[in-house]
Amino acid sequence: MNRTQREAAARQIMERTPPPVPPELYTEVVRRGGHLLRRRRITLRLTYLLLFAATVAFVVWALMAHPWVEPPSETTPPLTGW
Repeated sequence: MNRTQREAAARQIMERTPPPVPPELYTEVVRRGGHLLRRRRITLRLTYLLLFAATVAFVVWALMAHPWVEPPSETTPPLTGW
């Protein structure tokens, strides 16, 4: 099959009218689509809630632990020059 024949076959396929869709299929598709949208919305809300909780936990930990402050020395420096 050369290029012109393939183009003609493609045009012929695209110019055909699409087959009729059964009416009961539409209600099934709407039901499944609604379910998927609800699941996506719940997942997104849970993700934002988890991100918010992690941020709050980090801020509380940082305020309590003060990780930016150098910890005090565990040993005393040696005394020299007595």
